[in-house]
Amino acid sequence: MDIDTKLHLDKFKPRYYQLPVLRAIQSGKRRVLFIAPRRSGKDIAAFNLMFREAMRKVGVYYYIFPTYSQGKKVIMDSRTNDGKSFIDYIPKSWVKSINQHEQKILFNNGSILQIVGSDNVDSLMGTNPRGIIFSEYALQSPLAYQMLRPILVANDGWALFVSTPRGKNHLFELYEIAKNSSDWFVSKLSLDDTQHIPISEIEKERQEGLMSDDLIQQEYYCSFDMGIEGAYYTKYIDRMRVKEQIGYVPWENGFKVNTAWDLGVRDSTCILFFQQIGQTIRIIDSYENSKVGLDHYINVLKQREHEGYVYGKHIAPHDIKVREFGTGLSRIEKAHQLGIEFIVAPDLSIEDGIEAVRSSLSKIWINESTCKQFIKALENYRQEYDSRHKIYKSYPLHDWSSHWCDSLRYLCISLPKTKDGLSAEELDEMYRKSRANYQGDMPNFFRDDRWKY
Repeated sequence: MDIDTKLHLDKFKPRYYQLPVLRAIQSGKRRVLFIAPRRSGKDIAAFNLMFREAMRKVGVYYYIFPTYSQGKKVIMDSRTNDGKSFIDYIPKSWVKSINQHEQKILFNNGSILQIVGSDNVDSLMGTNPRGIIFSEYALQSPLAYQMLRPILVANDGWALFVSTPRGKNHLFELYEIAKNSSDWFVSKLSLDDTQHIPISEIEKERQEGLMSDDLIQQEYYCSFDMGIEGAYYTKYIDRMRVKEQIGYVPWENGFKVNTAWDLGVRDSTCILFFQQIGQTIRIIDSYENSKVGLDHYINVLKQREHEGYVYGKHIAPHDIKVREFGTGLSRIEKAHQLGIEFIVAPDLSIEDGIEAVRSSLSKIWINESTCKQFIKALENYRQEYDSRHKIYKSYPLHDWSSHWCDSLRYLCISLPKTKDGLSAEELDEMYRKSRANYQGDMPNFFRDDRWKY
């Protein structure tokens, strides 16, 4: 047993089911996935592991949460059942300073441990972390690991992913990859394995209506099959997959390509490219970026135009008419100067927009290879949860998935209400025949390596 572990036996005693995960990192495993039930002490174990690793080897270490505020709440502000804060686990003699504003701990040996959010992962680019913990990875933007992975590969750094399932999203995909790879250590546990909470307590929560059967299976038995409690579109996406509405959806060069935008200022801007053929909507392409000007996105459209797209309408949210303080111009006026004419989506409530999306999904087909992030967003878009009152709020959680889903909302509320006389069955058959008979080469911008998110 190493000296730092001995020093901390009085403060932190790993539970038996946590030990294999801790030992995997300490023995040199570079990628570790730990899926375990709610309230099983995942973050306390991970935090103790991280600061010991920071003392063992000098470097920068990031503890990443879905949002920055969530990280502050868990690490800096929360208390365990016996009244300890996370910081209390670190020996005072090891700490040089703690910067509460930046959520940063500087150790005496020069190591830095910083709490960050995956919603602002751009701020980490150019850094050189030796170790990263992704907490509640199922709720994080998958872009975070995609952007930081090359850094870890270059410096032989390690990453620990800690989470409970949230449907078959990017965590499920990572689990499927990791469990079949010798490069990974994987531990997926249920309440039967951990036994950290009496079954009687779970049953009480069920009987009192505090948790549904689905949520119990997801949170305590780590089932990937339950979807995300409070999700708006999960069951609709499942239905679309069964009907093969998500897969290979070709671009038809005889029809115009339209776009629907969610325009961010500090957040991401998301663009959906779609064709309307009869009553069917084919979402054939997508693009996302952040912290770049409107001219960047106009150039993205123009590049696709050079490669074959003929544009129809461009749909933007109603706030595109708001004038910017610096220039006095609205973004719709600036877009006009850059050669793009937007139409403005109706100013409906978010609730009405979500209902419009639900009503439209039966006639939407999505090209999977160019819309992967968009599809993940549809599966993760959910109501915000009020943990104090144990209820879901009436409005959606604002996170990485909401930008994509807002662009779809603007698309759906802008669709014409006219009918073309074809039945749903006839539309289905028409589309399937066109897809089966499609013999043309894929445009360059449909290739998976063309547009990186």
